[in-house]
Amino acid sequence: GRRNSMLLANVLAFAAAVLMGFSKMAYSFEMLILGRFVVGLYCGLTTGFVPMYVGEIAPTALRGALGTLHQLGVVVGILIAQVFGLESIMGNESLWPLLLGLVFLPAIFQCAALPFCPESPRFLLINRNEEDKAKSVLKKLRGTTDVTKDMQEMKEESRQMMREKKVTIAELFRSPLYRQPMFIAIVLQLSQQLSGINAVFYYSTGIFEKAGVEQPVYATIGAGVVNTAFTVVSLFVVERAGRRTLHLIGLAGMAGCAVLMTIALVLLEKLAWMSYISIVAIFGFVAFFEIGPGPIPWFIVAELFSQGPRPAAIAVAGLSNWTSNFIVGMCFQYVEQLCGPYVFIIFTAMLILFFIFTYFKVPEIGR
Repeated sequence: GRRNSMLLANVLAFAAAVLMGFSKMAYSFEMLILGRFVVGLYCGLTTGFVPMYVGEIAPTALRGALGTLHQLGVVVGILIAQVFGLESIMGNESLWPLLLGLVFLPAIFQCAALPFCPESPRFLLINRNEEDKAKSVLKKLRGTTDVTKDMQEMKEESRQMMREKKVTIAELFRSPLYRQPMFIAIVLQLSQQLSGINAVFYYSTGIFEKAGVEQPVYATIGAGVVNTAFTVVSLFVVERAGRRTLHLIGLAGMAGCAVLMTIALVLLEKLAWMSYISIVAIFGFVAFFEIGPGPIPWFIVAELFSQGPRPAAIAVAGLSNWTSNFIVGMCFQYVEQLCGPYVFIIFTAMLILFFIFTYFKVPEIGR
């Protein structure tokens, strides 16, 4: 089940905490590398399970808003890590192992909270054929005794699933029925990572230094605050504006900010006040990311697929996301050395391509 899968995944978080937390004491960089690998597996599983679970328990009218809560949790986590990573707090020689070992805290909280959460009613009805239990869970989730509409919707999905044969990952690409939505899901995930957002977060302190900011680490935390604030904005507008519209606005805004950032970095040596423009551009870049490309790709996959192919589709989408994340993280510093201040032109081109794809290929979902 969805809930038990999330519970079991926490084993990886505890293992990673032990490996990273005791790596310095054991004088073992191998433990640190292995711990990072294990926590990466945990993150990959969690970013698949959580949006799927939330999408299956949420009312249709609130699915987008509740799906955005997943991204809100991610950005709040990033902000907390940025604050605790300050040298004056835990980002120093003596306390960094403890900082890395703290990954067990959210896992403990989840292990304590999840037993009080219900299993997905969709999973209970469609996968286990437990109609009474699914209806009981729905009544608790909706706070009403009349869940006829939800039950009818799930039964229709169940009938549709019975007409489908079991969907494998290979079938997602072979079948004309799934190929197009799968392609859309993958490109949306790529639009999130190849937009350049993680280049900004991984190397933001260095970017702010080059922009002439005196305390770049605090500017980086400022970007984290903007990141969190605009995720909250997205939470309230996603159902009104629509997924596709917000994604287009986000991509267009990020492209404009990337151009502005490039201009500011190029002219910085001639015009000192361009450092302020670069800060505004980075903050704007982050804000537009959280309006659309940040939260939407995570939950739109669940909306593109029915219950049968959904787990396989989310697995493929997650793989696409984390692979592109890894590529950007590993390559950006070398590309930046090669291109200098013009490096964000590459991301601008990618953002324009993703905008064109979204405009012509991505349907509006959820409204």
